[in-house]
Amino acid sequence: MKITDVRVKVVNSESRLRGVATITFDDSFVIHDIRIIEGENGLFVAMPSKKTPNGTFRDIAHPIHGEMRKMIEDAIVSAYQELLEAPEEHDE
Repeated sequence: MKITDVRVKVVNSESRLRGVATITFDDSFVIHDIRIIEGENGLFVAMPSKKTPNGTFRDIAHPIHGEMRKMIEDAIVSAYQELLEAPEEHDE
């Protein structure tokens, strides 16, 4: 399975949330609402989740293996960092 597209929206907020990503696999399967969070040890990726009736959160979609999690996290964090480093385009 290959990652064929990563889209990131930077979020400017007081919280630890830094961005929200969408990732596409094999031009055939997409996962939206992946959160990019600033943790104590740097950025990490939180998969989309929903609140359960007892108040906890449960992932809607998530990788089963650590290798896949690393591939997803690396792709999203890299796209986020590239977006931050890109010079802003200004209307003239």
